[in-house]
Amino acid sequence: MMHMKYIFAGLIFASTLTACAQREQKLKVTPTKVVTAPVVPAQITKGAYLDEVLRYVEKLYVDSVNSDKLYEAAIVGMLETLDPHTSFIPRSEVEEANRRIDGSFVGIGIRYQILKDTLMVIETISGGPSEKLGMKAGDKIVSIDGMNVAGIGLKNTQVREKLMGELGTIVKVEVKRKSTKKTVNYIITRDRIRENSVECAYMVAPKIGYIKLSAFSRSSVEEVGKALTELKAEGMESLIFDLQSNGGGLLNAAQYLADEFLSANKLIVYSEGRAQPRQNLNAAKPGKFEIGNLILLTDENSASASEILSGAVQDWDRGLIVGRRSYGKGLVQRPIDLSDGSQMRLTIARYYTPSGRFIQKSYEDKEAYRNDYMRRFMNGEMTNLDSIKLPDSLKFQTMITKRPVYGGGGIMPDVFVPLDTTELTDFYRDLSGTGIFNSFALTYVDKNRDELNRKYETESAFKAGFNVSDKFIKEMVDESMKDNKEFKLDEKQFAISKELIRLRLKATIANDLFGGEAFYLIYNERNEILQKAISILQTNEYSNYNLEKK
Repeated sequence: MMHMKYIFAGLIFASTLTACAQREQKLKVTPTKVVTAPVVPAQITKGAYLDEVLRYVEKLYVDSVNSDKLYEAAIVGMLETLDPHTSFIPRSEVEEANRRIDGSFVGIGIRYQILKDTLMVIETISGGPSEKLGMKAGDKIVSIDGMNVAGIGLKNTQVREKLMGELGTIVKVEVKRKSTKKTVNYIITRDRIRENSVECAYMVAPKIGYIKLSAFSRSSVEEVGKALTELKAEGMESLIFDLQSNGGGLLNAAQYLADEFLSANKLIVYSEGRAQPRQNLNAAKPGKFEIGNLILLTDENSASASEILSGAVQDWDRGLIVGRRSYGKGLVQRPIDLSDGSQMRLTIARYYTPSGRFIQKSYEDKEAYRNDYMRRFMNGEMTNLDSIKLPDSLKFQTMITKRPVYGGGGIMPDVFVPLDTTELTDFYRDLSGTGIFNSFALTYVDKNRDELNRKYETESAFKAGFNVSDKFIKEMVDESMKDNKEFKLDEKQFAISKELIRLRLKATIANDLFGGEAFYLIYNERNEILQKAISILQTNEYSNYNLEKK
Protein backbone atom coordinates (compact mmCIF):
# COMPACT_ATOMS: atom_id res chain seq x y z
CA MET A 1 0.00 0.00 0.00
CA MET A 2 1.14 3.57 -0.67
CA HIS A 3 2.44 5.38 2.42
CA MET A 4 1.63 9.01 3.22
CA LYS A 5 5.25 10.12 2.66
CA TYR A 6 5.02 9.12 -1.01
CA ILE A 7 1.70 10.88 -1.44
CA PHE A 8 3.13 14.09 0.05
CA ALA A 9 6.26 13.76 -2.08
CA GLY A 10 4.03 13.78 -5.14
CA LEU A 11 2.27 16.89 -3.88
CA ILE A 12 5.57 18.72 -3.35
CA PHE A 13 6.71 17.83 -6.88
CA ALA A 14 3.40 18.94 -8.41
CA SER A 15 3.44 22.14 -6.34
CA THR A 16 6.96 22.93 -7.57
CA LEU A 17 5.82 22.62 -11.19
CA THR A 18 2.89 24.91 -10.44
CA ALA A 19 5.14 27.51 -8.81
CA CYS A 20 7.49 27.54 -11.83
CA ALA A 21 4.58 28.03 -14.17
CA GLN A 22 3.30 30.89 -12.05
CA ARG A 23 6.65 32.68 -12.17
CA GLU A 24 6.66 32.42 -15.96
CA GLN A 25 3.16 33.84 -16.08
CA LYS A 26 4.19 36.92 -14.05
CA LEU A 27 6.91 37.78 -16.62
CA LYS A 28 4.53 37.67 -19.63
CA VAL A 29 3.00 41.18 -20.04
CA THR A 30 0.54 41.85 -22.85
CA PRO A 31 -1.04 45.13 -23.92
CA THR A 32 -4.44 44.01 -22.71
CA LYS A 33 -3.99 41.88 -19.56
CA VAL A 34 -1.54 40.99 -16.82
CA VAL A 35 -1.71 37.35 -15.68
CA THR A 36 -0.96 36.98 -11.95
CA ALA A 37 -0.70 34.01 -9.61
CA PRO A 38 -3.96 32.80 -8.11
CA VAL A 39 -4.78 33.82 -4.57
CA VAL A 40 -3.97 31.01 -2.13
CA PRO A 41 -6.41 30.66 0.79
CA ALA A 42 -4.89 31.65 4.12
CA GLN A 43 -6.05 28.43 5.76
CA ILE A 44 -7.03 25.00 4.50
CA THR A 45 -8.66 22.23 6.51
CA LYS A 46 -6.76 18.97 6.95
CA GLY A 47 -9.51 17.06 5.19
CA ALA A 48 -9.40 19.43 2.21
CA TYR A 49 -5.61 19.14 2.21
CA LEU A 50 -5.87 15.37 1.83
CA ASP A 51 -8.49 15.80 -0.90
CA GLU A 52 -6.17 18.22 -2.67
CA VAL A 53 -3.36 15.65 -2.64
CA LEU A 54 -5.70 13.00 -4.00
CA ARG A 55 -6.87 15.28 -6.84
CA TYR A 56 -3.27 15.84 -7.94
CA VAL A 57 -2.58 12.11 -7.83
CA GLU A 58 -5.74 11.28 -9.77
CA LYS A 59 -5.00 13.92 -12.40
CA LEU A 60 -1.22 13.67 -12.83
CA TYR A 61 0.00 10.28 -11.64
CA VAL A 62 1.72 8.18 -14.30
CA ASP A 63 -0.71 5.25 -13.97
CA SER A 64 -4.39 4.91 -13.15
CA VAL A 65 -5.10 4.79 -9.41
CA ASN A 66 -7.75 3.40 -7.06
CA SER A 67 -8.88 6.34 -4.95
CA ASP A 68 -10.44 4.15 -2.25
CA LYS A 69 -7.17 2.30 -1.75
CA LEU A 70 -5.27 5.60 -1.56
CA TYR A 71 -7.56 6.88 1.18
CA GLU A 72 -7.22 3.59 3.03
CA ALA A 73 -3.42 3.71 2.73
CA ALA A 74 -3.43 7.27 4.07
CA ILE A 75 -5.45 6.19 7.13
CA VAL A 76 -3.23 3.15 7.74
CA GLY A 77 -0.09 5.27 7.43
CA MET A 78 -1.47 7.83 9.87
CA LEU A 79 -2.43 5.25 12.49
CA GLU A 80 0.91 3.44 12.18
CA THR A 81 2.65 6.53 13.57
CA LEU A 82 0.79 6.17 16.89
CA ASP A 83 1.41 2.78 18.53
CA PRO A 84 1.61 -0.88 17.40
CA HIS A 85 -1.94 -1.70 18.46
CA THR A 86 -3.94 1.17 16.98
CA SER A 87 -5.16 -0.20 13.67
CA PHE A 88 -7.55 0.18 10.76
CA ILE A 89 -9.72 -2.76 9.63
CA PRO A 90 -11.26 -2.60 6.13
CA ARG A 91 -14.98 -3.25 5.84
CA SER A 92 -14.35 -6.64 4.19
CA GLU A 93 -12.36 -7.84 7.22
CA VAL A 94 -14.41 -6.43 10.11
CA GLU A 95 -16.68 -9.47 10.57
CA GLU A 96 -13.76 -11.89 10.69
CA ALA A 97 -11.82 -9.60 13.05
CA ASN A 98 -14.76 -9.43 15.45
CA ARG A 99 -15.42 -13.19 15.50
CA ARG A 100 -12.82 -13.94 18.15
CA ILE A 101 -14.04 -11.15 20.43
CA ASP A 102 -17.74 -11.84 19.92
CA GLY A 103 -17.23 -15.56 20.44
CA SER A 104 -19.75 -16.37 17.74
CA PHE A 105 -20.43 -16.32 14.02
CA VAL A 106 -23.32 -17.06 11.66
CA GLY A 107 -22.98 -20.31 9.75
CA ILE A 108 -24.07 -23.94 9.54
CA GLY A 109 -22.13 -25.20 12.57
CA ILE A 110 -19.36 -27.51 11.43
CA ARG A 111 -15.62 -27.89 11.87
CA TYR A 112 -14.11 -28.88 8.55
CA GLN A 113 -10.86 -29.56 6.75
CA ILE A 114 -9.98 -29.58 3.07
CA LEU A 115 -8.35 -32.96 2.48
CA LYS A 116 -6.99 -33.80 -0.96
CA ASP A 117 -9.31 -31.29 -2.59
CA THR A 118 -12.31 -32.61 -0.67
CA LEU A 119 -14.29 -30.63 1.93
CA MET A 120 -14.66 -32.98 4.89
CA VAL A 121 -16.68 -32.48 8.07
CA ILE A 122 -14.48 -33.14 11.12
CA GLU A 123 -17.12 -32.36 13.71
CA THR A 124 -20.62 -30.89 13.92
CA ILE A 125 -20.88 -28.21 16.58
CA SER A 126 -23.17 -29.21 19.41
CA GLY A 127 -26.58 -27.58 19.14
CA GLY A 128 -25.84 -26.16 15.69
CA PRO A 129 -28.12 -26.50 12.65
CA SER A 130 -25.98 -29.18 10.93
CA GLU A 131 -26.01 -31.43 13.98
CA LYS A 132 -29.76 -31.03 14.36
CA LEU A 133 -30.30 -32.15 10.76
CA GLY A 134 -28.09 -35.22 11.12
CA MET A 135 -24.81 -34.32 9.44
CA LYS A 136 -21.91 -36.41 10.77
CA ALA A 137 -18.17 -36.34 11.17
CA GLY A 138 -16.64 -37.87 8.05
CA ASP A 139 -19.29 -36.49 5.68
CA LYS A 140 -17.80 -35.10 2.46
CA ILE A 141 -19.50 -31.98 1.12
CA VAL A 142 -19.54 -32.23 -2.69
CA SER A 143 -21.74 -29.26 -3.59
CA ILE A 144 -22.99 -26.04 -2.00
CA ASP A 145 -26.08 -24.32 -3.42
CA GLY A 146 -25.85 -26.53 -6.50
CA MET A 147 -22.22 -25.62 -7.21
CA ASN A 148 -19.65 -28.42 -7.27
CA VAL A 149 -16.91 -27.93 -4.63
CA ALA A 150 -15.07 -31.25 -5.01
CA GLY A 151 -11.82 -31.41 -6.97
CA ILE A 152 -11.75 -27.72 -7.90
CA GLY A 153 -8.91 -26.49 -5.69
CA LEU A 154 -11.23 -25.13 -3.00
CA LYS A 155 -9.68 -22.65 -0.51
CA ASN A 156 -10.64 -21.99 3.12
CA THR A 157 -11.72 -18.45 2.29
CA GLN A 158 -14.13 -19.79 -0.34
CA VAL A 159 -15.62 -22.25 2.14
CA ARG A 160 -16.28 -19.47 4.66
CA GLU A 161 -17.86 -17.29 1.97
CA LYS A 162 -20.20 -20.10 0.91
CA LEU A 163 -21.18 -21.48 4.34
CA MET A 164 -21.31 -18.28 6.37
CA GLY A 165 -23.88 -15.59 5.71
CA GLU A 166 -26.83 -13.68 7.10
CA LEU A 167 -28.72 -15.05 10.08
CA GLY A 168 -31.77 -17.07 8.97
CA THR A 169 -30.71 -17.49 5.36
CA ILE A 170 -30.63 -20.92 3.72
CA VAL A 171 -27.79 -22.91 2.19
CA LYS A 172 -28.23 -26.20 0.30
CA VAL A 173 -25.53 -28.79 0.90
CA GLU A 174 -25.01 -32.13 -0.87
CA VAL A 175 -23.06 -34.71 1.14
CA LYS A 176 -21.34 -37.97 0.24
CA ARG A 177 -21.37 -40.51 3.05
CA LYS A 178 -19.66 -43.89 3.28
CA SER A 179 -22.71 -45.70 4.61
CA THR A 180 -24.91 -44.77 1.64
CA LYS A 181 -24.45 -45.06 -2.12
CA LYS A 182 -26.56 -42.01 -2.86
CA THR A 183 -25.61 -38.52 -1.82
CA VAL A 184 -27.57 -36.89 1.02
CA ASN A 185 -29.06 -33.42 0.58
CA TYR A 186 -29.55 -30.93 3.41
CA ILE A 187 -31.31 -27.58 3.44
CA ILE A 188 -29.67 -25.76 6.35
CA THR A 189 -30.82 -22.50 7.90
CA ARG A 190 -27.81 -20.47 9.00
CA ASP A 191 -27.78 -19.73 12.71
CA ARG A 192 -25.54 -18.03 15.24
CA ILE A 193 -22.80 -20.47 16.23
CA ARG A 194 -20.87 -19.96 19.43
CA GLU A 195 -17.12 -20.47 19.30
CA ASN A 196 -16.00 -21.72 22.67
CA SER A 197 -13.14 -19.82 24.27
CA VAL A 198 -12.69 -22.63 26.83
CA GLU A 199 -10.72 -25.15 24.78
CA CYS A 200 -10.99 -27.83 27.46
CA ALA A 201 -11.75 -28.40 31.13
CA TYR A 202 -11.00 -31.63 32.95
CA MET A 203 -9.48 -33.11 36.10
CA VAL A 204 -5.78 -33.21 35.26
CA ALA A 205 -4.96 -35.06 38.51
CA PRO A 206 -6.83 -36.05 41.67
CA LYS A 207 -8.35 -32.91 43.23
CA ILE A 208 -6.69 -30.71 40.55
CA GLY A 209 -8.86 -29.13 37.87
CA TYR A 210 -7.58 -27.70 34.62
CA ILE A 211 -9.15 -25.07 32.33
CA LYS A 212 -7.58 -23.80 29.11
CA LEU A 213 -8.87 -20.45 27.88
CA SER A 214 -7.93 -19.42 24.33
CA ALA A 215 -9.44 -15.90 24.28
CA PHE A 216 -11.43 -13.41 26.36
CA SER A 217 -14.72 -13.22 24.45
CA ARG A 218 -18.29 -12.30 25.34
CA SER A 219 -19.05 -15.91 26.24
CA SER A 220 -15.90 -16.57 28.29
CA VAL A 221 -17.37 -15.75 31.70
CA GLU A 222 -20.32 -18.09 31.16
CA GLU A 223 -18.07 -20.85 29.82
CA VAL A 224 -15.56 -20.61 32.68
CA GLY A 225 -18.35 -20.45 35.26
CA LYS A 226 -19.86 -23.64 33.86
CA ALA A 227 -16.45 -25.37 33.84
CA LEU A 228 -15.75 -24.33 37.45
CA THR A 229 -19.09 -25.70 38.61
CA GLU A 230 -18.53 -29.03 36.85
CA LEU A 231 -14.95 -29.42 38.09
CA LYS A 232 -15.93 -28.65 41.68
CA ALA A 233 -18.61 -31.33 41.39
CA GLU A 234 -15.81 -33.75 40.40
CA GLY A 235 -13.86 -32.94 43.55
CA MET A 236 -11.63 -30.07 42.45
CA GLU A 237 -9.80 -28.37 45.32
CA SER A 238 -6.98 -26.73 43.32
CA LEU A 239 -7.22 -25.09 39.88
CA ILE A 240 -4.73 -24.64 37.06
CA PHE A 241 -5.94 -21.92 34.67
CA ASP A 242 -4.05 -22.05 31.37
CA LEU A 243 -3.46 -18.73 29.55
CA GLN A 244 -0.60 -19.92 27.34
CA SER A 245 -0.84 -18.35 23.86
CA ASN A 246 -3.99 -16.46 24.91
CA GLY A 247 -3.63 -13.12 23.10
CA GLY A 248 -6.39 -11.39 25.05
CA GLY A 249 -9.74 -9.95 24.05
CA LEU A 250 -12.36 -8.00 25.98
CA LEU A 251 -11.32 -5.97 29.01
CA ASN A 252 -14.64 -6.63 30.72
CA ALA A 253 -14.20 -10.38 30.27
CA ALA A 254 -10.86 -10.15 32.09
CA GLN A 255 -12.53 -8.16 34.87
CA TYR A 256 -15.40 -10.61 35.36
CA LEU A 257 -13.10 -13.64 35.28
CA ALA A 258 -10.80 -12.07 37.86
CA ASP A 259 -13.92 -11.54 39.96
CA GLU A 260 -14.35 -15.33 40.08
CA PHE A 261 -11.03 -15.60 41.94
CA LEU A 262 -10.82 -12.36 43.99
CA SER A 263 -12.97 -11.56 47.00
CA ALA A 264 -14.50 -8.40 48.50
CA ASN A 265 -14.07 -5.13 46.61
CA LYS A 266 -10.51 -5.72 45.45
CA LEU A 267 -9.18 -3.58 42.60
CA ILE A 268 -8.65 -5.70 39.48
CA VAL A 269 -7.24 -3.14 37.05
CA TYR A 270 -7.34 0.59 36.42
CA SER A 271 -6.90 2.54 33.21
CA GLU A 272 -6.38 6.16 32.25
CA GLY A 273 -5.51 8.18 29.18
CA ARG A 274 -5.34 11.77 27.94
CA ALA A 275 -9.06 11.89 27.13
CA GLN A 276 -10.13 9.24 29.64
CA PRO A 277 -9.95 9.86 33.39
CA ARG A 278 -8.88 7.06 35.70
CA GLN A 279 -11.34 4.19 35.71
CA ASN A 280 -11.17 1.51 38.40
CA LEU A 281 -12.56 -1.98 37.80
CA ASN A 282 -13.17 -3.87 41.04
CA ALA A 283 -14.36 -7.29 42.13
CA ALA A 284 -18.05 -6.91 42.83
CA LYS A 285 -19.64 -10.29 43.51
CA PRO A 286 -18.92 -13.61 45.21
CA GLY A 287 -16.75 -15.66 42.86
CA LYS A 288 -16.93 -19.38 42.13
CA PHE A 289 -13.31 -20.01 43.14
CA GLU A 290 -12.26 -17.47 45.75
CA ILE A 291 -10.86 -20.18 48.05
CA GLY A 292 -8.47 -22.90 46.91
CA ASN A 293 -4.97 -23.17 45.46
CA LEU A 294 -4.78 -21.32 42.14
CA ILE A 295 -2.08 -21.37 39.44
CA LEU A 296 -2.17 -19.38 36.21
CA LEU A 297 0.01 -20.51 33.29
CA THR A 298 1.57 -17.90 30.99
CA ASP A 299 4.11 -17.76 28.20
CA GLU A 300 5.54 -15.19 25.80
CA ASN A 301 2.29 -15.20 23.78
CA SER A 302 -0.02 -14.46 26.74
CA ALA A 303 -1.07 -10.85 26.21
CA SER A 304 -3.46 -8.03 27.07
CA ALA A 305 -6.49 -9.42 28.96
CA SER A 306 -4.37 -12.44 29.95
CA GLU A 307 -1.95 -10.04 31.60
CA ILE A 308 -4.74 -8.13 33.33
CA LEU A 309 -6.00 -11.35 34.92
CA SER A 310 -2.48 -12.58 35.76
CA GLY A 311 -1.48 -9.21 37.20
CA ALA A 312 -4.54 -9.02 39.44
CA VAL A 313 -4.09 -12.57 40.78
CA GLN A 314 -0.38 -11.98 41.38
CA ASP A 315 -0.74 -8.53 42.94
CA TRP A 316 -3.34 -9.72 45.43
CA ASP A 317 -1.23 -12.80 46.32
CA ARG A 318 -4.22 -14.92 45.32
CA GLY A 319 -2.23 -17.48 43.37
CA LEU A 320 0.98 -18.30 41.51
CA ILE A 321 1.99 -17.40 37.97
CA VAL A 322 3.93 -20.30 36.44
CA GLY A 323 5.66 -20.26 33.06
CA ARG A 324 7.50 -17.52 31.19
CA ARG A 325 7.30 -13.73 30.96
CA SER A 326 4.14 -12.63 29.17
CA TYR A 327 3.97 -10.53 26.01
CA GLY A 328 3.82 -7.03 27.51
CA LYS A 329 0.73 -5.24 26.16
CA GLY A 330 -0.61 -2.58 28.51
CA LEU A 331 -2.71 -0.49 26.12
CA VAL A 332 -6.51 -0.41 25.85
CA GLN A 333 -8.15 -0.22 22.40
CA ARG A 334 -11.69 0.94 21.67
CA PRO A 335 -13.37 -0.37 18.49
CA ILE A 336 -14.85 2.57 16.56
CA ASP A 337 -17.20 1.81 13.67
CA LEU A 338 -16.63 4.12 10.70
CA SER A 339 -19.31 5.37 8.31
CA ASP A 340 -18.38 3.05 5.43
CA GLY A 341 -18.53 -0.12 7.57
CA SER A 342 -14.80 -0.25 8.28
CA GLN A 343 -13.48 -0.07 11.81
CA MET A 344 -10.70 1.64 13.71
CA ARG A 345 -9.29 0.20 16.90
CA LEU A 346 -7.89 3.20 18.71
CA THR A 347 -5.68 3.11 21.80
CA ILE A 348 -7.48 5.29 24.36
CA ALA A 349 -5.77 4.43 27.64
CA ARG A 350 -3.01 2.61 29.47
CA TYR A 351 -3.93 0.00 32.02
CA TYR A 352 -2.21 -0.70 35.33
CA THR A 353 -2.29 -3.68 37.68
CA PRO A 354 -3.54 -3.14 41.26
CA SER A 355 0.00 -2.46 42.55
CA GLY A 356 0.46 0.24 39.89
CA ARG A 357 2.50 -1.76 37.38
CA PHE A 358 2.43 -0.65 33.73
CA ILE A 359 3.45 -3.75 31.81
CA GLN A 360 3.58 -2.37 28.24
CA LYS A 361 6.96 -3.02 26.63
CA SER A 362 8.63 -0.14 24.81
CA TYR A 363 7.50 0.51 21.23
CA GLU A 364 9.70 3.49 20.36
CA ASP A 365 11.50 1.25 17.89
CA LYS A 366 8.60 -0.32 15.94
CA GLU A 367 10.85 -2.82 14.14
CA ALA A 368 12.37 -4.02 17.44
CA TYR A 369 8.85 -4.30 18.87
CA ARG A 370 7.78 -6.60 16.05
CA ASN A 371 10.91 -8.73 16.49
CA ASP A 372 10.75 -8.94 20.29
CA TYR A 373 9.91 -12.66 20.30
CA MET A 374 13.06 -13.52 18.37
CA ARG A 375 15.13 -11.15 20.51
CA ARG A 376 13.96 -12.89 23.68
CA PHE A 377 14.77 -16.27 22.17
CA MET A 378 18.22 -15.25 20.93
CA ASN A 379 19.07 -13.62 24.27
CA GLY A 380 18.32 -16.89 26.05
CA GLU A 381 15.41 -15.47 28.04
CA MET A 382 13.09 -18.36 27.17
CA THR A 383 15.55 -20.98 28.37
CA ASN A 384 17.43 -19.22 31.18
CA LEU A 385 15.90 -17.07 33.92
CA ASP A 386 19.24 -15.29 34.53
CA SER A 387 19.02 -13.80 31.03
CA ILE A 388 16.16 -11.52 32.14
CA LYS A 389 17.55 -8.25 33.49
CA LEU A 390 15.07 -5.86 35.11
CA PRO A 391 16.07 -2.61 36.86
CA ASP A 392 14.96 -1.81 40.40
CA SER A 393 12.90 1.07 39.01
CA LEU A 394 10.45 -1.54 37.70
CA LYS A 395 10.09 -3.30 41.07
CA PHE A 396 6.74 -3.15 42.87
CA GLN A 397 5.22 -4.96 45.87
CA THR A 398 2.17 -7.19 46.05
CA MET A 399 -0.81 -5.90 48.00
CA ILE A 400 -0.95 -8.40 50.87
CA THR A 401 2.41 -10.01 51.55
CA LYS A 402 4.60 -7.35 49.89
CA ARG A 403 6.36 -9.82 47.58
CA PRO A 404 8.49 -8.18 44.85
CA VAL A 405 6.92 -8.09 41.38
CA TYR A 406 7.99 -6.27 38.23
CA GLY A 407 6.47 -4.02 35.58
CA GLY A 408 7.73 -2.97 32.16
CA GLY A 409 7.44 -5.62 29.48
CA GLY A 410 4.99 -8.24 30.68
CA ILE A 411 4.09 -10.21 33.81
CA MET A 412 7.09 -12.00 35.31
CA PRO A 413 6.11 -15.46 36.58
CA ASP A 414 6.59 -16.50 40.19
CA VAL A 415 7.94 -19.83 38.92
CA PHE A 416 9.99 -19.78 35.72
CA VAL A 417 9.76 -22.79 33.38
CA PRO A 418 12.30 -22.84 30.53
CA LEU A 419 11.27 -23.63 26.98
CA ASP A 420 12.28 -27.22 26.19
CA THR A 421 13.85 -27.20 22.72
CA THR A 422 15.63 -30.58 22.89
CA GLU A 423 13.18 -32.31 20.51
CA LEU A 424 12.40 -29.31 18.29
CA THR A 425 14.68 -30.15 15.37
CA ASP A 426 14.62 -28.56 11.92
CA PHE A 427 13.26 -31.85 10.64
CA TYR A 428 10.28 -31.65 13.02
CA ARG A 429 9.55 -28.04 12.00
CA ASP A 430 9.76 -28.94 8.31
CA LEU A 431 7.52 -31.96 8.84
CA SER A 432 4.95 -29.78 10.62
CA GLY A 433 5.17 -27.25 7.82
CA THR A 434 4.00 -29.80 5.25
CA GLY A 435 0.63 -30.10 7.02
CA ILE A 436 1.02 -33.87 7.15
CA PHE A 437 -0.09 -34.27 10.78
CA ASN A 438 -3.59 -33.01 9.97
CA SER A 439 -4.01 -34.69 6.60
CA PHE A 440 -2.53 -38.07 7.61
CA ALA A 441 -4.54 -38.23 10.85
CA LEU A 442 -7.79 -37.25 9.14
CA THR A 443 -7.30 -39.79 6.35
CA TYR A 444 -6.64 -42.51 8.91
CA VAL A 445 -9.69 -41.60 10.98
CA ASP A 446 -11.88 -41.40 7.89
CA LYS A 447 -10.89 -44.93 6.84
CA ASN A 448 -11.16 -46.43 10.34
CA ARG A 449 -13.78 -44.30 12.11
CA ASP A 450 -16.31 -47.07 12.79
CA GLU A 451 -13.68 -49.47 14.12
CA LEU A 452 -12.07 -46.77 16.28
CA ASN A 453 -15.44 -45.76 17.73
CA ARG A 454 -16.22 -49.37 18.63
CA LYS A 455 -12.83 -49.95 20.22
CA TYR A 456 -12.49 -46.63 22.08
CA GLU A 457 -15.77 -45.32 23.48
CA THR A 458 -14.19 -42.45 25.42
CA GLU A 459 -11.20 -40.10 25.18
CA SER A 460 -9.67 -41.74 28.25
CA ALA A 461 -9.96 -45.20 26.71
CA PHE A 462 -8.26 -43.92 23.54
CA LYS A 463 -5.48 -42.26 25.54
CA ALA A 464 -4.82 -45.45 27.48
CA GLY A 465 -5.15 -47.95 24.65
CA PHE A 466 -4.20 -46.42 21.30
CA ASN A 467 -0.59 -46.99 20.29
CA VAL A 468 1.28 -45.07 17.60
CA SER A 469 3.90 -47.53 16.38
CA ASP A 470 7.24 -46.68 14.76
CA LYS A 471 5.88 -48.18 11.54
CA PHE A 472 2.85 -45.88 11.67
CA ILE A 473 5.10 -42.83 12.12
CA LYS A 474 7.31 -43.91 9.23
CA GLU A 475 4.23 -44.26 7.00
CA MET A 476 3.34 -40.64 7.77
CA VAL A 477 6.88 -39.41 7.03
CA ASP A 478 6.95 -41.38 3.75
CA GLU A 479 3.57 -39.90 2.80
CA SER A 480 4.91 -36.42 3.46
CA MET A 481 7.97 -37.00 1.28
CA LYS A 482 5.78 -38.36 -1.51
CA ASP A 483 3.57 -35.27 -1.50
CA ASN A 484 6.43 -32.79 -0.91
CA LYS A 485 9.39 -33.58 -3.13
CA GLU A 486 11.69 -31.04 -1.45
CA PHE A 487 11.15 -32.58 2.00
CA LYS A 488 13.89 -35.06 2.92
CA LEU A 489 14.30 -37.52 5.78
CA ASP A 490 17.04 -36.67 8.26
CA GLU A 491 17.54 -39.91 10.21
CA LYS A 492 19.46 -38.31 13.09
CA GLN A 493 16.96 -35.51 13.66
CA PHE A 494 14.06 -37.91 13.13
CA ALA A 495 15.37 -40.04 16.01
CA ILE A 496 15.62 -36.95 18.25
CA SER A 497 12.05 -35.83 17.48
CA LYS A 498 10.38 -39.23 17.24
CA GLU A 499 8.61 -39.18 20.63
CA LEU A 500 7.30 -35.67 20.01
CA ILE A 501 6.06 -36.76 16.58
CA ARG A 502 4.40 -39.82 18.15
CA LEU A 503 2.61 -37.72 20.75
CA ARG A 504 1.38 -35.08 18.32
CA LEU A 505 0.11 -37.66 15.83
CA LYS A 506 -1.83 -39.46 18.55
CA ALA A 507 -3.27 -36.16 19.83
CA THR A 508 -4.31 -35.12 16.31
CA ILE A 509 -6.09 -38.43 15.72
CA ALA A 510 -7.87 -37.99 19.05
CA ASN A 511 -8.92 -34.50 17.97
CA ASP A 512 -10.45 -35.80 14.73
CA LEU A 513 -12.18 -38.65 16.55
CA PHE A 514 -13.47 -36.95 19.72
CA GLY A 515 -12.93 -33.18 19.39
CA GLY A 516 -10.54 -30.52 20.66
CA GLU A 517 -10.56 -31.46 24.35
CA ALA A 518 -9.18 -34.90 23.51
CA PHE A 519 -6.20 -33.27 21.77
CA TYR A 520 -5.17 -31.47 24.98
CA LEU A 521 -5.89 -34.50 27.14
CA ILE A 522 -3.06 -36.25 25.28
CA TYR A 523 -0.75 -33.43 24.20
CA ASN A 524 -0.63 -31.88 27.67
CA GLU A 525 1.54 -34.79 28.76
CA ARG A 526 4.43 -32.84 27.21
CA ASN A 527 3.28 -29.37 28.29
CA GLU A 528 6.23 -28.60 30.57
CA ILE A 529 4.59 -25.53 32.13
CA LEU A 530 1.45 -27.50 33.02
CA GLN A 531 3.47 -30.42 34.34
CA LYS A 532 5.45 -28.07 36.60
CA ALA A 533 2.20 -26.62 37.96
CA ILE A 534 0.86 -30.10 38.71
CA SER A 535 4.11 -30.92 40.53
CA ILE A 536 3.87 -27.74 42.63
CA LEU A 537 0.38 -28.70 43.78
CA GLN A 538 1.04 -32.41 44.32
CA THR A 539 4.24 -31.94 46.35
CA ASN A 540 2.77 -29.16 48.52
CA GLU A 541 5.43 -26.79 47.13
CA TYR A 542 2.56 -24.31 46.69
CA SER A 543 2.37 -23.75 50.45
CA ASN A 544 6.02 -22.62 50.51
CA TYR A 545 5.22 -19.43 48.61
CA ASN A 546 4.27 -16.34 50.54
CA LEU A 547 0.64 -16.05 49.42
CA GLU A 548 -2.53 -14.74 51.03
CA LYS A 549 -3.73 -17.17 53.67
CA LYS A 550 -7.40 -18.11 53.38
